[in-house]
Amino acid sequence: MSTPPTTTDAHDGADPCAGAHPPHAAHRDKDAHLKRLRRIEGQVRGIHRMVDEDVYCIDILTQVAAVTKALQAMSLNLTSEHLRHCVAEAAVEAEASGRTELIDEKVAEATAAIGRLLR
Repeated sequence: MSTPPTTTDAHDGADPCAGAHPPHAAHRDKDAHLKRLRRIEGQVRGIHRMVDEDVYCIDILTQVAAVTKALQAMSLNLTSEHLRHCVAEAAVEAEASGRTELIDEKVAEATAAIGRLLR
């Protein structure tokens, strides 16, 4: 069994976005993300119930579209958060250390994530 990642205190100077799996507690809007996910989860349960009850397919598709839009909105919010925090921090660190590859890595990471969202 693997050990869960530890959170990093924002004041200790460590980059909370470093590595392949940054501590997710670093999200500034964690509570809002969780609230949105609970709402989406409820919508998906509603779709499940609609299918189980043989609701008209167009009504189900309408709800699927709503869940899809909700997930897209959350993805956009997380992307914005990543750009504002992780990429910006990498730019500051790259400038201070002269290691321009730091910003290139974060931009490549963000670009790949956006590419996965657009598929």
